[in-house]
Amino acid sequence: MRKLENSELDRKSIEDFKQSEKTPIIIVLDDIRSLHNIGSVFRTADAFLIEKIYLCGITATPPNKEIHKTALGATETVTWEHNNNVLEVIQNLKDDNVTVFAIEQVESAIFLQDFKIEKNKKYALVFGNEVFGVSQKAIELCDGCIEIPQLGTKHSLNISVSAGIVVWDLFQKMKWNV
Repeated sequence: MRKLENSELDRKSIEDFKQSEKTPIIIVLDDIRSLHNIGSVFRTADAFLIEKIYLCGITATPPNKEIHKTALGATETVTWEHNNNVLEVIQNLKDDNVTVFAIEQVESAIFLQDFKIEKNKKYALVFGNEVFGVSQKAIELCDGCIEIPQLGTKHSLNISVSAGIVVWDLFQKMKWNV
């Protein structure tokens, strides 16, 4: 077994990325404090050809040196938009026939492994603040909630880790399990 060189990885150019068919997933980041978390989510979004990221509330926006440290250029490929009001973003997405799920621990949440993708549907995933999670008002506007099962003592994951887990799960269900 030999580790592949960067030149062997068939990486897309920025222009190729922008013209590629996108995975029908939109990420909504609400009041994310950590610039490293924001950059990590951009990098995950790039890896899976995510359609768009909405940066809401206090979530910082590119260009930003600290976001760039973890995004490694993904802010140049992934389409993003800032909006102060996450509730407005959620409502606009729903008005555009996007199915919106908060990633949060709530009554009647769907465990990630049980979440079923519907063909030809576009999904938005709402990730909340590192301390407070997704706000109750945002949860109430969403079509439902997805929970990542956790068996340890903490029952919380870093937001960028949560985004990576959920985006990968939906991506592979859309691509290979339909």
